[in-house]
Amino acid sequence: MLVFYVPVKDTDRVLEAVFAAGAGEIGDYRDCAFVTTGTGQFRPLAGASPTIGAAGELEHVTENRVELVLPRHLRAGVVAALRAAHPYEDPAFHVIGTAPIDGVDGPESAEG
Repeated sequence: MLVFYVPVKDTDRVLEAVFAAGAGEIGDYRDCAFVTTGTGQFRPLAGASPTIGAAGELEHVTENRVELVLPRHLRAGVVAALRAAHPYEDPAFHVIGTAPIDGVDGPESAEG
């Protein structure tokens, strides 16, 4: 599973990139994601080149939290696509491994 945070206005572009890299497929469905809106905050440190805000200043941004599945063998390519498409210098994201469910063939056993 991949979870990332992105400014609302950039969400569709980043989703297109990670979908093109193979994320978000569940059975006979493509482009699957769960998206929720919230407020992210960060303070760029000296030496940072923030897309939003200024070094030393606390910034609050309306962002989407995006969750989607991805096969384990595509992790590196999907993360590379995320980093290339994301507007932030250092995007926040999590790659979460999931365990298969005994006796079940489906996205739960294929994602990682």
